[in-house]
Amino acid sequence: MSHPVSRRSFAVGLVAGVAAAGTGAAGAADPEKTVPTPPPPPKPVSRTICFVGGYTKHGPPGGAGNGQGISVFDMDRDTGVLTPITTFTDIASPSFLAISKDQRFLYALSEIDDFNKDGDGSVTAFAIDPKTGSLRKLNVVSSKGAVPAHLSIHHSGRYVLVANYMGGCVAVLPIRSDGSLGEASDVVHNTGPRQPERASDNPQGNFAVSDHSGSHPHMIHSDPSGKFVLADDAGLDRVYVWTLNIDTGKLIPAKTPYYDMEPGSAPRHFQFNHSGRILYNLCEQDSKVVVSNFDPATGAINDIQTVSTVTSHFRGSTLAAEILISASGKFVYVSNRLGDSLAVFAIGADGTLTLQDEVWMHADYGRALMFDPSGAFLFCANQRSDAVTSFKVDKKTGEIAFTNNFTPVGSPTTFAFMNTQV
Repeated sequence: MSHPVSRRSFAVGLVAGVAAAGTGAAGAADPEKTVPTPPPPPKPVSRTICFVGGYTKHGPPGGAGNGQGISVFDMDRDTGVLTPITTFTDIASPSFLAISKDQRFLYALSEIDDFNKDGDGSVTAFAIDPKTGSLRKLNVVSSKGAVPAHLSIHHSGRYVLVANYMGGCVAVLPIRSDGSLGEASDVVHNTGPRQPERASDNPQGNFAVSDHSGSHPHMIHSDPSGKFVLADDAGLDRVYVWTLNIDTGKLIPAKTPYYDMEPGSAPRHFQFNHSGRILYNLCEQDSKVVVSNFDPATGAINDIQTVSTVTSHFRGSTLAAEILISASGKFVYVSNRLGDSLAVFAIGADGTLTLQDEVWMHADYGRALMFDPSGAFLFCANQRSDAVTSFKVDKKTGEIAFTNNFTPVGSPTTFAFMNTQV
């Protein structure tokens, strides 16, 4: 026989059941069951940021371009695809970039000749947001010469070195504690006899010329030890060598202050091997790499080989532009403008080069080359195609394969990469 349950007795039983569920064996509340455990903090996400600069509408005489400023991209580490993040537009023709070792600051030259009444170019210092890659301008100073073409950060991290192409000089700019730049601590003007527009060892059918109207420094960089500073002068066909007084920021000529290259060859950019004892110097006009022994004690340079950056079957005009050495130290890569090719060299035990392959750029007038930080991809800035192309790198063989990836960028000429965590 069933017994009816009143609403009051049902409510009392329900309350008692809830209370019992919230008590332990002794009838006391258990705080561990009522306070949720906080979730673990998210793990940092590592990203690769790519900065691309080039010529804007306000550029060097006859060199204005389609760029907007410094374009910032996120790089997919699996495919090499560059995805736009932002563009810093408040800068004229940032045709060369360099990032500090601690990745806090970026330095960009403006390849112009009207920064001030003296007709100089300029260099801008930026602070980098490590999470987004966005740039905050710190200050702008004179490059101390017209139309700067290259800059680098000295091995000590205390100075930015600038090569002023039309100004015929190099300058040393102190880096302040906050990453901003001071006025030049030294400026050195190069002089020498006029050289021919073309080298005698030109590729057959090469009608391209390099400007030999005077001194045209095209690159300045320290050797791996930081003891010496070298500059390629494409107008005087010389390699200049100095030491740098770290305290005063003054350049002091080495025992042999310069080395003559092939007349008309226009030395443009160089790379050291990892030991700092082999120098690879790329000559623009005759598209040659000059391989030399470098004495890290004296700065002496002794040539051991000259090799063409185009294959023997090539005919026509070409101008070599950029040279890189792989992270393994086993391969050298060169870009050839006009000829629109990438040369791949194997490095021998003695440092000499063997041309291993010549690959089509898939674009026009490739200038700068740069590896991503992992060395898995090689990027090419194609100035006249308004595009960046990329190649997958086989680290064992040195071979490169086109990724079929094109990134639209107006008149690109330079890269800078960094890894960051978000």
